[in-house]
Amino acid sequence: MQDSDRRGLLIILSSPSGAGKSTLAKRLMAWDASLSFSVSATTRAPRNGETDGQDYHFLDEAQFKAMVRDGEMLEHAHVFGNFYGSPLGPVSEAIEAGRDVLFDIDWQGAQQIQKSALSAHVLSIFILPPSISELRRRLESRGQDDAEVIAKRMQKSWDEISHWDGYDYVLVNDNLDQTEARLKAIVTAERMKASQQPGLMDHVRVLQSEFEEAP
Repeated sequence: MQDSDRRGLLIILSSPSGAGKSTLAKRLMAWDASLSFSVSATTRAPRNGETDGQDYHFLDEAQFKAMVRDGEMLEHAHVFGNFYGSPLGPVSEAIEAGRDVLFDIDWQGAQQIQKSALSAHVLSIFILPPSISELRRRLESRGQDDAEVIAKRMQKSWDEISHWDGYDYVLVNDNLDQTEARLKAIVTAERMKASQQPGLMDHVRVLQSEFEEAP
């Protein structure tokens, strides 16, 4: 649902790898086709099947650092030997047009966005796994990474989890369908906040005028 009478939200989903944020992000996008996904920039090489401009903006390190220097990145981080970041321009345009933008980023990126000029429009949600053993099982079952990479992700997971209290909402993803329902409820409520509806003041003025003119 695109609503020109409100400002858009920057919806941040964070979690340790394997907790389910990417799956939840896809389900949220399927639920509301007006949601746009923030396409991150990265210096890592494309994986099989990934398309430049759709999955990521693939940049070399010099290009990436130039965008950071020129203030063209809303957030950026160095993760597993590569740079990742969110270009600012498309996000600002979407927010002013009343379109929500979804971010699948880590706590470092979330903190940067929460401190940015767009902080008033941030909705941050952290996804916790039901247990560490389940987190490992999910990482292994994906079949995307070798044992060494999985070990690194597990080592990093506690650092990610330790920042849970810096988010507006925290969901334990012990049941994917139930977590999805809770996530949709949060987004629906946040869209209706007074701060996200710039036209409310004009509407109240009209009501006041009608009240004063009433017999």
